[in-house]
Amino acid sequence: MSTYSLNINGHAQSVDTDGDTPLLYVLREDLQLSGAKFGCGLGQCGACTVMVGKDAVLSCLMPVSLVGSRPVRTVEGLGSASTPGVLQRAFIDEQAAQCGYCIAGMIMRAQALLETNPHPTDEEIRRHMAINLCRCGTHMRILRAVRRAADLLHPPAKDGQR
Repeated sequence: MSTYSLNINGHAQSVDTDGDTPLLYVLREDLQLSGAKFGCGLGQCGACTVMVGKDAVLSCLMPVSLVGSRPVRTVEGLGSASTPGVLQRAFIDEQAAQCGYCIAGMIMRAQALLETNPHPTDEEIRRHMAINLCRCGTHMRILRAVRRAADLLHPPAKDGQR
C-alpha cells in the first residue's frame, strides 16, 4: 500500500492503495467519481474512458501507479447536470444516449479528439471513437454530437472551410 497524489479534475487528491489498482477503481471507490463505468474490465468496451494528460485511456487497464504527475479528467470535470459542458450539451441535444452506460466514456474519448484535432472529419471521428462501444446502437447520434461540439468549439470559417 502506498500513497498516490493525483490531480483529478483540477483538484489535488491523495489515495492510499496498491500501485497496481486500476485507476477506474480509485476513481469510483476512493473518490466517488462514478462517471467512468466498469464495462468489461478488459479494455474492450471503452465505458471506463477518462483522460490522463491529453490522452484518452481505458482506466480499467491503467494502474494508478502509472498516472504519475499527469492530470486526470473525468466526465464530472467537464460540467454538471445543471451546467453541462459543450460536449455534454451536444450529446444531450443530439439525444445520443439511450441507456447512457457508455456515454461518459464516449464523451471523454471525444474530448481527447477535439483537444488534439479541433476540426475532425466524420471519418476521423469514426476512427477515433471506434474503440468505444454502444450496445444501444446510437453511433450515428454520437457522431452527430461530436460534430456539433466540434462546430460549437471551433466554428467553421465563413467560406465553409475547416
